[in-house]
Amino acid sequence: MEYRDYYKVLGVKKGATDKEIKKAYRGLARKYHPDLNPGDKQAEEKFKEINEAYEVLSDPDKRQKYEQLGSDWQRWQQRGGRSGDFDWSQWAGGGGAGYQNPYGKVQDFEDLVGGSFSDFFSQIFGSMGGGGMRGRGGSGYGDPFRQQARPQRGRNYEQAIEISLAEAYRGTTRVLNKGGRRLEIKIPAGAKTGTKIRFAGEGNAGQMGGQPGDLYLVVQVHPDPRFERKEDDLHATVQIDMYTALLGGEARVKTLGGSVMLKIKPGTQNGQTFRLRGKGMPKLREKGAYGDLYAKIDVRLPERLTSRQRELLQEMRTAE
Repeated sequence: MEYRDYYKVLGVKKGATDKEIKKAYRGLARKYHPDLNPGDKQAEEKFKEINEAYEVLSDPDKRQKYEQLGSDWQRWQQRGGRSGDFDWSQWAGGGGAGYQNPYGKVQDFEDLVGGSFSDFFSQIFGSMGGGGMRGRGGSGYGDPFRQQARPQRGRNYEQAIEISLAEAYRGTTRVLNKGGRRLEIKIPAGAKTGTKIRFAGEGNAGQMGGQPGDLYLVVQVHPDPRFERKEDDLHATVQIDMYTALLGGEARVKTLGGSVMLKIKPGTQNGQTFRLRGKGMPKLREKGAYGDLYAKIDVRLPERLTSRQRELLQEMRTAE
């Protein structure tokens, strides 16, 4: 039997906090989940390995025992010992001398927890059970078969989904293939990066007849080079020529709902900002409500002037 490095499996350091371990587990579980890798046996085995590592490192008792075993294993290797000669029997089971496994055979334990554990896990942790198995008996354990028979709800699952700013403005749909089924995802108008869309019952399967978890799709909105989004407001730059800035006129402003004409007052300054009410993003779950669009004026000067234009500008400067 070979020693398994659970910290390496989750990609965390030995001193990792519970929060770091949980974060690493969630990221890997999303990546290798069987529903997202149908028919991929390698991903399925990796998913089992990740869950086994998390089963140990997320449980304080199992983690303490695992680290004690790891210290002995490292000393054994440093002395040049071979893995085949290591005395695993002193670590087998959940207790010390005189301890009796309340589950009986290792196979019974695997049936209880659901799924297939490695030989390493089964021999070292097979009799430890989980925190939820402890009862009121003198040995610290109740009836494990009865405890495990309780339905357990499946875990929730999150997946990112990307959309453009224009799609966020008008709302859009996506189709997700999950276990051979097509799920149509409706993304509401006004969605922001971080908006979550819940699909009840589409998460990980429950155990012992328990309800499945939920699927949460986390929206990520791509930036749009034409606009800067700040909550429900949009900011854009509008270019006008020098003559319109001096004499006044109109400028065409592009919005996500179509172009509008902006009235420019005579003497408008470069960098001046105009507010267009209701031309921003739809407000999520507020029907008919919109943010504003802020148009910043960028006055473009002519690169070349005719002789006549120079004369006129000189006359203006003299008059000033």
